Amino acid sequence: MNITFKLYASLTQYLPAENRYDNRVQLELPEGSAVAQAIEPFGLPEKLVHLVLVNGTYVPPEQRLTHVLKEGDVLAIWPPIAGG
Repeated sequence: MNITFKLYASLTQYLPAENRYDNRVQLELPEGSAVAQAIEPFGLPEKLVHLVLVNGTYVPPEQRLTHVLKEGDVLAIWPPIAGG
């Protein structure tokens, strides 16, 4: 199955260099892959995987091992943001 994987802010550095400009990469994953399986090959530190959305819907940390992705899904991840 194919999904779109997007990383934002400081996380774009974990994408291949050629994909950092538009912050996305197309992934081919086995059917039945969960969110955590899609993230794993990119080596994101767990503490930086803060906001996870699939097709714009929040996936809480306790569901990231079990939330199964589907063909055409968009998986987007943001790090924690600090500001004032």
